Amino acid sequence: MKQDLRKPSVSVVMPVRNEADFIERSLKAVLAQKYPSESMEIIIADGLSTDATRAEIEKLKRASNIPIRIVDNPERIAPSGLNRAISEAKGEIIVRVDGHCEIEPDYVANCVKYLQAGRAEGVGGPIETLGETLRARAIAVAMSSTFGVGGSAFRTVNDREMYVDTVAFPGYKREIFEKVGLFNEELVRNQDDEFNYRLRKSGGRILLATDIRSRYYSRSGFKSLWRQYFQYGYWKIRVMQLHPKQMSLRQFVPFAFVLTIILFSILSIFFAAGRWALMGIAGIYLLANLAATIKSAKRIEPRGLPFVFLSFPILHFSYGLGFAAGLFAFWKKWRDDKTDAVGKETFQS
Repeated sequence: MKQDLRKPSVSVVMPVRNEADFIERSLKAVLAQKYPSESMEIIIADGLSTDATRAEIEKLKRASNIPIRIVDNPERIAPSGLNRAISEAKGEIIVRVDGHCEIEPDYVANCVKYLQAGRAEGVGGPIETLGETLRARAIAVAMSSTFGVGGSAFRTVNDREMYVDTVAFPGYKREIFEKVGLFNEELVRNQDDEFNYRLRKSGGRILLATDIRSRYYSRSGFKSLWRQYFQYGYWKIRVMQLHPKQMSLRQFVPFAFVLTIILFSILSIFFAAGRWALMGIAGIYLLANLAATIKSAKRIEPRGLPFVFLSFPILHFSYGLGFAAGLFAFWKKWRDDKTDAVGKETFQS
């Protein structure tokens, strides 16, 4: 039997909004792929950007030898943008790329390699988190630390191939969307976790491959970092309600930590034992934070270490408080979701 050497067609889908500062480098990285340009298309779902994002895209579109299409995403959130782009896609392989990242020149080719070989139904690789300012670099260090984000493999593992629960900027076989549906548009955050759970539940595999590389530019300030991880914790409640088996122990740790701090803070008002317990917990956390910060010293200049030290509690407290807020906001949903959801959207070829 002859091996099929034909290159499958690839649709790169990009949900973006107000990415004028980053879209040029992100889109140029896609245009520089070592994959036949005649077998590629790029579909950008723009969430009605109010900056120069569209102008930047149009400028690159005029000089591109790869077809670029822009579709409107009036809902302005990632899952609806992904769904609109995927519904327009003609490729046999769908590769997601965000406007805040840069993929390596062999990214698409390597995604296709693993998918075509039947190694997985979804594939991605480790991401290198970067920052353009000192504070952003410190945030990037914290986001790449096990202490900061737990066992998130695509953020913390870069030296071995493994099957995982989820990856960033994945490539998928087109038929997986026909099988499990599109992204859940209720989920402003964590829609990729929810989709990948449905993929795995259907028997699919997600591969983290070391030769699929990308760079992601982290948030530049503590306020935006807080908002991002608060939303992660908040929307994780809806994922848990839809798919309880998707949850792992590490995802409860920030909430348990924040809850413990709050409870002992209240007890400390009335009991000396509560004050001692609170000081003990806070002391252990500060020591662990200091150890993680020192461990990060090789990855950032010394003057950035205080920002790393501050980034860790922002990650933990924002996620934990977001989780608590989600429990309150979605408490009525517990009785609505009796079984695992399979997604409201269906794929139309």
